[in-house]
Amino acid sequence: MKALDGITVLEFASYVSGPYAGMMLGDLGAEVIKIESPDGGDPFRGWGAADYSATFGSVNRNKKSVVLDLKSRGGLAAARALAETADVLIENYRAGTMDRLGLGYDRLSKANTRLIYASVSGFGQTGPYAARAGYDTVGQAMSGLLSVLTDLDDPQPMGISLSDHLTGMMAAYGILGALMAREKTGRGQRVETSLLSASIAFLGENAARYFETGETPSRETRARSAQVYAFLDSERKAFVVHLSSPTKFWRGLTEVVGHPEWQDESRFKTKRDRRENYRALHDLLQAIFRTAPRDIWLRKLEAHDVPSAPIYTLDDVFADPQVQHLGLKREVPHKKLGRVSLVGGGVSLSETPVEITACAPDHGQHTDEILGRIGHLKDAAK
Repeated sequence: MKALDGITVLEFASYVSGPYAGMMLGDLGAEVIKIESPDGGDPFRGWGAADYSATFGSVNRNKKSVVLDLKSRGGLAAARALAETADVLIENYRAGTMDRLGLGYDRLSKANTRLIYASVSGFGQTGPYAARAGYDTVGQAMSGLLSVLTDLDDPQPMGISLSDHLTGMMAAYGILGALMAREKTGRGQRVETSLLSASIAFLGENAARYFETGETPSRETRARSAQVYAFLDSERKAFVVHLSSPTKFWRGLTEVVGHPEWQDESRFKTKRDRRENYRALHDLLQAIFRTAPRDIWLRKLEAHDVPSAPIYTLDDVFADPQVQHLGLKREVPHKKLGRVSLVGGGVSLSETPVEITACAPDHGQHTDEILGRIGHLKDAAK
């Protein structure tokens, strides 16, 4: 048994945010039916090799692909028929698109009162920005998220679609809440999230500090507050130290670098002192850490129970013994390539396992199977 056995999800979504939400539900055991257009489907299918796009595969495992032409009468009829028996619908079109297609919440919920209808957008379904195109970096920028991740004097975009993934997780969270509510009420409901709202919600700690102090946080604000440092060793390998609140971490650090007298120095004696002199302390520590290899420093820091870690690149990550122990790299069968590698889910359930049972489907692979259930012929859906 899996947590979402018996739950059917229709996914009218492309790229990351909506598909990531669908993938999370699929990992929990839901049957996720991805509705794709006849002209190639999800654009991410083209972001890789002809036989398998790793970009597409990373957010579309455990799904079934059905091709429907939503511009045709037959395609719309099939989509509506599928929605009549579905538990969940996920869409990430621009606001208003599903309504114009006749697949909006108001219409579909009348035919299926138990339907949970999740809309994922850039800026929300209403408001002055509702019609704007919303993409990950735009969400990062306008939410303030990017401002605490980059140096605003030399701004750089992030190497991950962070807002997209956060929004997908928020959509899945809302859907799971709606499913639990339906157990009590017997009725579905609409779930809405957006790149803007999800990313701002993720910034709750930073925002609370801003509300309290009136000071706009930067990338360094949280580093100072949590006493977080990043350094380069003698070989220019990077690592971090996180002192946080316990005083013992600060004392251990002074012992590692050979300066226990800093514990009583006026610039560094209290946490507030260390915050105010953050840059001075960083520079002193960096000069010391530059004199030896990272592994030596990390062993000493661990011996003194100081939270620290190497800054891994992905090749380091999947060679790490703890990552290997947790089984976070999964090998999944693929009919053309033999096997493909994916990252496992970030949560485990003892009684209802979270599993990857299939890699991403081929375009339209399950059209006949799914349409056959509702008595629609494949050609009628074109």
